[in-house]
Amino acid sequence: MRAALAGLDLTAAPRSILFLCGMNAVRSPMAEQLARRMLPPSTFVASAGVHRGERDPFVDAVLAEEGLTLGERQPRSMDDLEDDYFDLIVTLAPEAHHAALELTRSLAVDVEYWPMPDPTDVGGRREQIMASYRDVRERLKARISRRFLLPEVKNAAD
Repeated sequence: MRAALAGLDLTAAPRSILFLCGMNAVRSPMAEQLARRMLPPSTFVASAGVHRGERDPFVDAVLAEEGLTLGERQPRSMDDLEDDYFDLIVTLAPEAHHAALELTRSLAVDVEYWPMPDPTDVGGRREQIMASYRDVRERLKARISRRFLLPEVKNAAD
């Protein structure tokens, strides 16, 4: 996929992106890892939560299906970030969106809201739960692709 990065739409690709959700346990760390793989290495990508949650083993499982890992990374809150300047903050949950808008009231930072379902709301058998996490992963991949990649790169990535 890196070879296809020549088709990256540089006007649409910020140099630094923060993915923000409620607890940095599911949606935002998934988005961070997917974006790191899909965007050029020169794009700084991070994630955080309004609050610090607990690591979710289902996230590890659905990322592993894509050949990705969180490694030793643990959930972190906005207060844990070393740098709080980003060109773009992508919020994935209503609470995170409100927090980002409050944080950026006096800053020149773009904020985009990408509402994503919370897969932790799904119960049932393991396969039903995994399906809800996979759904979020696939929605994130599609949204990252639509937002940051040109059509020829999207086709090469498929």
